[in-house]
Amino acid sequence: MIASVTGRVAAAEQESVVVEVGGIGLQVHCPPVTARSLKVGESTTLMTSLVVREDSLTLYGFADTDQRRVFGLLQSVSGVGPRLALTIIGALTTDQLRAAIANGDEKALMVVPGIGRKSASRLILELADKIGSPVGGSVDVRASNSKTAVAGSGGWRGPVADALVGLGWSAGEAQQAVAAVARAEGLEAGQEKTGDGEVATMLRLALRTMERP
Repeated sequence: MIASVTGRVAAAEQESVVVEVGGIGLQVHCPPVTARSLKVGESTTLMTSLVVREDSLTLYGFADTDQRRVFGLLQSVSGVGPRLALTIIGALTTDQLRAAIANGDEKALMVVPGIGRKSASRLILELADKIGSPVGGSVDVRASNSKTAVAGSGGWRGPVADALVGLGWSAGEAQQAVAAVARAEGLEAGQEKTGDGEVATMLRLALRTMERP
């Protein structure tokens, strides 16, 4: 197993980087927020996991060993492959994920693109005894991050903005997308839609307003 790579960042894209190690360029797939934080020409160290398939060897990279461990645990769940596991880690911090699973909070998990109610239920069921408690203590998965919070927002707005940042967009872009969705839905500040799938629905609408580079 390749446990980590250290070298110069030769290229950076939305969800992967190329790290030069000993004259060889290794493509490493990362959560978008990690890929965006790496600058071409600078040195970096990524914790890595090598996924071996019959026809491919794919290297996944993470900011720390905790992300790498959770990445492995997620793939132990039926129906979760490495790409979806990476998406989950990109949308939720490891502590937010642990808190959602510990609290049986399906809605918090459903903000992740590709995770529906059945998948969320399966994650909770299969990881409840494996993933452990939040490392940083109690975590409110619905509280908006101070760096990405939308002024005057509540309900779906904070979680959707946080999920967009986790998927690689800037805080400003996330706020613009949230505002665009609110306008399209005819929602004024403080006014919320109702329904069990509110956050997941609004995230899908926000993603439609944004074009990837």
